[in-house]
Amino acid sequence: MDLRKTKTLCPYCGVGCGLEVSEVTKNGQPTLKVMGDRQHPSSLGKVCVKGATIAEALDRDRLLYPMFRRSLSEKFQRISWDEAFDLIVNRIQAVKASHGVDGIAMYGSGQLQTEDYYTAQKLLKGCLGTNNFDANSRLCMASAAVGYTQSLGADGPPACYEDLELTDCAFIIGSNTAECHPIVFNRLREHLKRSKAKLIVVDPRCTKTAEVADLHLAIKPGTDIDLLNGIAHLLLKWGKIDTLFIDECTNGFSKYAMLIQSYTPEMVARRCGIRIDHLEQAAEYWAKAESVLSLWSMGMNQSSEGTAKVRTLINLHLMTGDIGRPGSGPFSLTGQPNAMGGREAGGLSHLLPGYRTVKNPAHRAFIEQAWQLPPNSIAPLPGRDAWAMIEGLEAGEVGLFWVVATNPAVSMPDLERTKAALLKSPFTICQDAYYPTETTNYAHLLLPALQWGEKTGTMTNSERIVTYCPQFRDRPGEAWADWEIFAEVGRRLGFQQQFRAVSSAEIYAEFTQLTGDRPCNMTGLSHQRLAAEGPIQWPCPAEENPIEVTPDNRGLLQKLLHQEEPLKGKRLYTDRRFHTADGRAKFAAYHSRGLAEPPNTEYPFVLTIGRLYGHWHTMTRTGRIEKIRKLHPNPFLEIHPRDAARLGITAGELVEVRSPRGMARFPALITKNITPGTVFAPMHWGALWGENTEANALSHAATCPDSLQPELKACAVQLCKVELAPGRSPSLATEAIISV
Repeated sequence: MDLRKTKTLCPYCGVGCGLEVSEVTKNGQPTLKVMGDRQHPSSLGKVCVKGATIAEALDRDRLLYPMFRRSLSEKFQRISWDEAFDLIVNRIQAVKASHGVDGIAMYGSGQLQTEDYYTAQKLLKGCLGTNNFDANSRLCMASAAVGYTQSLGADGPPACYEDLELTDCAFIIGSNTAECHPIVFNRLREHLKRSKAKLIVVDPRCTKTAEVADLHLAIKPGTDIDLLNGIAHLLLKWGKIDTLFIDECTNGFSKYAMLIQSYTPEMVARRCGIRIDHLEQAAEYWAKAESVLSLWSMGMNQSSEGTAKVRTLINLHLMTGDIGRPGSGPFSLTGQPNAMGGREAGGLSHLLPGYRTVKNPAHRAFIEQAWQLPPNSIAPLPGRDAWAMIEGLEAGEVGLFWVVATNPAVSMPDLERTKAALLKSPFTICQDAYYPTETTNYAHLLLPALQWGEKTGTMTNSERIVTYCPQFRDRPGEAWADWEIFAEVGRRLGFQQQFRAVSSAEIYAEFTQLTGDRPCNMTGLSHQRLAAEGPIQWPCPAEENPIEVTPDNRGLLQKLLHQEEPLKGKRLYTDRRFHTADGRAKFAAYHSRGLAEPPNTEYPFVLTIGRLYGHWHTMTRTGRIEKIRKLHPNPFLEIHPRDAARLGITAGELVEVRSPRGMARFPALITKNITPGTVFAPMHWGALWGENTEANALSHAATCPDSLQPELKACAVQLCKVELAPGRSPSLATEAIISV
């Protein structure tokens, strides 16, 4: 293809950094040069190591052709697309006959573009009549989405990145922002350097984020709600609340005020394992600030009480009126590049496009009519969530498991149980850009998919900014766009009318017209407008698009736009009216239940799991990039010196970590950055990249009752030092396990 300077989006985390891609000659060969896009309003030209090196993985270990095997014991054989589609259609028909439509399940990904997500919803929820579409966003952002919906009436972060540079106090809880969302953190840190704003970080580890905090609260894992209620207790006691806002804009405060009466500083400090004066300092920072911006991610969401944690944090904003104003608001940092777009398009098992729900009869009827389907085509109950799909495979209730752009054989909780369930699957489709992955080991049919730069579509980042991502590379091999695969299956099943679109632009136009009366109104967006004007934030109703973009004025519009400052962010709820029936936000009163699996005498440590700066999820891309492998060559286990000394563990020694479910081994990293009684391991290394290095072999599948998000962040473990035979290295030795 003709590649000049193409503007697109980084396909890793939910920060949504703009990239500018051009072709240069290196060692006599054309290669892609990737730089930050200075005009992108979210990243302002900044980029981290993942975005900067993305092009290095594009041609490595690509899945180029459909491949099939009848059983997992056989080798894959190349087949044609016609043969592949025949296999899928025949299997769908067979499963419908033997199991019913709910024997079909698709597990998608925040790596998909909005057009891919939307087409999959139409195929499964509309045409097939099963709500069994879920995505790895269930493991990532489900608690944040449900928390927003229950407290504010709708999903969608109310703040924007501009607030990072306006806040008087940033409160980061359950997020190592410096490593996991580095460009967001860089913007915040620059603001902190040139202002008197305060930074509070809540984390059991002294992370790169906590190192620069004015106050680091190293709470015990599972005590987030205790801490937040304790801060609320002090704000109420000191009278540092916005009574006018509470009276006119919220419901439920009196019940919450009664609950927090018992959260005295003494009790909270004892439960959380922090000093009383540090608790009081945190509350004082919040009380004195004109604006408070809270930021959180997996440390809050990945919990059996994730929704309760999110809503308790939102309570603090409702108490103080810190929402809908510059520099303030509860701001969830999305994990994946298009987890937001996926939720907008209905990409979880309880959702329909436009932040609608399958339980709502009016919502179902509207979508059925839009999709030209008979009444009652969409099932009235939520489908299987991610973990329920694994349970369905275990029970023989799922006869077709279709995995798209994700790697559950590494990222799911309780991996040994997950793998055993995958082995039971009668027919698994793995649709991916790469081969092998850990999940392709369990697949019968492999479908080659296009990835970054090879297809055209849109993505929405954490601050609700939609970016147009054009194709600028030729298709490798016989790979198809994900939406093309879904649409072709739909047509071959007899739904030609529903899948008439021949471009992703048509699909996006259809989708945005379904958002007109919804909180995520995007009726003013189109591929044409986004390509001409650059990234745009929703809500963006049609009346905000008065200028017709034509070939004659396109260049002038781009020039005018790029001469100006990047677009200022739009906040939600600036009018103090919320998306609830009465327009009022809702307080929620929760006591903490603590960890689903607290430590005990047999498993005395809490293992917490997280990400590293350079790697992304299960290393399907980053594991194939030499620079990143050198940056993070091996996993490790952080352990406090006191615990290491008691167990006789020295730096670099191999430690076996056991939970009631599984085992993993990591070299010890002895550091005071972790609290005693807690250990940390990164989640990235699967079976392709190490031996016994899978952190999720240890995790459990207990979920939040509201969001159904698993508690991937914490489980109880024991530690055993691995004794090596004399003169042997850990990788070559015959090993004996000695319990200590």
